[in-house]
Amino acid sequence: MNTEKIGTTGLAAASLLAGFFHAPAEAQLNTHPVSRPNILFAISDDQSFPYTSAYGTKGLNTPGFDFVARSGVLFNNAFVAAPQSSPSRAAILTGKNIWQLEEAGTHSSYFPKKFTVFTDLLEQSGYLVGFTAKAWGPGNFEDAGWSRNPAGNAYNSKKSSSVPASGINRNDYSGNFTDFYSHKAEGQPFFFWYGSTEPHRTYEQGSGLRSGKKLSDALVPGFLPSDSVIMSDILDYYLEIEYFDSHLLKIIEFLREKGELENTVIVVTADNGMSFPAAKANLMDYGTHVPLAICWPERIKGGRVSDDLVSMTDLAPTFLEITGTENPVKMTGKSLAGILFNTGSGISDPARKYVLTGRERHSHARPDNVGYPARAIRTARYLYIMNLKPERWPAGDPVPENSSLWPGFHDIDNGPSKSFILGNRSELPLYFSLAYERRSEEQLYDMISDRACLKNLAAEPAFRKVKEQLRKTLLKELRKQGDPRILDGGDVFDSYPRFGAMREFPGFREEGKYNPAFIKGK
Repeated sequence: MNTEKIGTTGLAAASLLAGFFHAPAEAQLNTHPVSRPNILFAISDDQSFPYTSAYGTKGLNTPGFDFVARSGVLFNNAFVAAPQSSPSRAAILTGKNIWQLEEAGTHSSYFPKKFTVFTDLLEQSGYLVGFTAKAWGPGNFEDAGWSRNPAGNAYNSKKSSSVPASGINRNDYSGNFTDFYSHKAEGQPFFFWYGSTEPHRTYEQGSGLRSGKKLSDALVPGFLPSDSVIMSDILDYYLEIEYFDSHLLKIIEFLREKGELENTVIVVTADNGMSFPAAKANLMDYGTHVPLAICWPERIKGGRVSDDLVSMTDLAPTFLEITGTENPVKMTGKSLAGILFNTGSGISDPARKYVLTGRERHSHARPDNVGYPARAIRTARYLYIMNLKPERWPAGDPVPENSSLWPGFHDIDNGPSKSFILGNRSELPLYFSLAYERRSEEQLYDMISDRACLKNLAAEPAFRKVKEQLRKTLLKELRKQGDPRILDGGDVFDSYPRFGAMREFPGFREEGKYNPAFIKGK
């Protein structure tokens, strides 16, 4: 390690790193001298589990993700903190749940400067830190006091001359990583956030089929009808996943050429689930359950599969621990080091009994710019969801056909699948209900037999004790973590500004302004 380049803070962190390798995990590690690892964090935009070839999904080819999975640990039970971009990304950066993050806990608002992010801590300890494309966002960090995106310095100057389909970002992701790398001092470790904007909508309709994919290869979740329109839409989604992965593979090859691959921790995941009805912006499984693979060829035993329940809030403390960076923040997430430095598969940490997730406002989809607050607890067997305002529409309000707001339900991204279910609602009542209609105050699903969350067991007498225990545990954790929704009704979340499209719904609709109706004392 070039200590002249890293400085005294880096030296202190290096000492911490040495201490880390005297922890119990030492037995699973090599014993030669340690240098601080680089970190490549690759995060796709709107990708659900199990949509990679490493999970056995046919019709998809993701050699970059698969390399990381083979070289390290493939996680079967990884969950985001929220099923929407900006709160999920804020939770990753801070290691905290969304109800602990004030404005950053809702979509497209402020990111308060008061919250410490792991990227700053890494930089202060000597790391070169940067990102390309989508880091924290959407939202407003500048007016909250940040001089740059909370994920670091931007590297976005290089553009691709062509892309395989319209809607795909022309940001040359791998080229911008190369540019970032050229700014690194010799021996200096780096953290790079590769934030693809794929597979976020919109997709070029039919692009998957035109690329040679087959309708029969489309993995259609149970909450969507098995129609050719849906299948083709999923193939378009596949094409964009593969584009994200192609740049990941290029970055991996570059690291190999530079001799950096062995000492680089690579984490590949997504910010939330697929942008289809009943997935993204929902707390059901396909909204929060995401792919995750982590490798560090020099240190982590490869070829392993983890069934541990893990949260994306666990990444921040993990990055700080494995780099030997002092962590002054009381984070909610717990380091994954014990899982990563184990040598077996299955369950490595039996103490991980559950993960928590939550959502607040997604888009401006209801009068007064209010959201759809909900909280959930996920165990290995069950998913329990508490809808805190069940009188509201979960996907946004319906609107009359003659309205300028048609088709409504704005918390679901527009696309062929949304239009197909809306246009055929009388023939597809089950699918319409799952995606659009109001929900009961409590939802309970058996995740062994019903990953698509089709049958709500909350009212079934046979599951009363299970439901009550999950509710009790969830409420206890939310109170401990200071969730305003539980402590005082939490209407403050509906006061937070939105930066983005404001629609012609009745009531409050001022972009970038606080709604005084939901501020205590107003």
